[in-house]
Formats: sequence, structure tokens, C-alpha cells
Amino acid sequence: DRGAEATPLVVDRMMYTTGAYSILYALNAKTGELVWKFDPEVPRSKSGNACCDVVNRGVAISGGKVFVAAFDGRMIALDAKDGKKIWETNAADGSGRTFALTGAPIAIKDKVIIGSGGAEFNARGSVSAFSAADGKLLWRWYTVPGDPSKPQETAALDKAVKTWKGTK
Repeated sequence: DRGAEATPLVVDRMMYTTGAYSILYALNAKTGELVWKFDPEVPRSKSGNACCDVVNRGVAISGGKVFVAAFDGRMIALDAKDGKKIWETNAADGSGRTFALTGAPIAIKDKVIIGSGGAEFNARGSVSAFSAADGKLLWRWYTVPGDPSKPQETAALDKAVKTWKGTK
């Protein structure tokens, strides 16, 4: 009864997909039988943190792990075979602004990359990379400037903030 936007991934005869509230399902790709299910227990009070429902657009898979971005701002790695949690990390930028993750992460070599959501609620857009091994934040690249009264992270953001009018 909620939005469903995930593209399933199939690896080693298992199909992984997500539903509302970032619930992850592992199915036998041949029979459709549910092998395991992981509910990250996204607080229902977070439902209003994105414009377009509590959707999740899928997972990434690499090195025997399934990576899911939970709607409430957590990155989570699970064992692909049994769904047991390997690590979980808070992906929010610490600004206190409304923040959501609805996209499918991308696994590249030893990194898991995700873009933030919530710009419609004043979240600052960013793309972040986490260690696939332990969830540690490796880098974050902001797509829009921050507070115009403070130094920006890059020369490009310095130029962009000069085009702003107002204070935030």
C-alpha cells in the first residue's frame, strides 16, 4: 500500500529487492520463495522526510554483501546469503536538516556510493562514499553550497555561492 520503485538484482540465483520503508527481500530467483527478509525498522515518524513516499530504489551487491540505503539516513551492509547485518552507519551530514535516502547505492571496488535525498525539505545535496568493509565514511562531495557566510569545500562551490541571494 506504499510506493515501490526498486529494480531487483539477481546474483547467484538469488533476487534482491526492496520495498517501502527500505525493507529488503531475498528471493529464490527460480521459485520466488522468500529466503530471508530484513526490516531496518525505519521509524514511521520519518515518513514525511521526502516528497514522494517512503520508497527505496534498490540495493547494491558486492563481495558477498548486500548494501541498502535506509530511508531514515542509514547505510547498511548485510550478508547476501543469510541477511545478517554486517555493519550499519549513519549517512547524514550532521547538519540537522531533514534528510532521507531513497536511491539505490552503487558498489565500486571497495566503496559503496549513495546520493542524498530531501532537497525539497532543505537538505543539502551530496554524494558520499563508504567503505564496503566497515561502513566508514571515506568522502562526501556536496552538490550545492553550504552556509554562504562560511568557507565552502571546493572552488566550484565558492563560485556557486556567489550566485546566491539571501542568507541560506
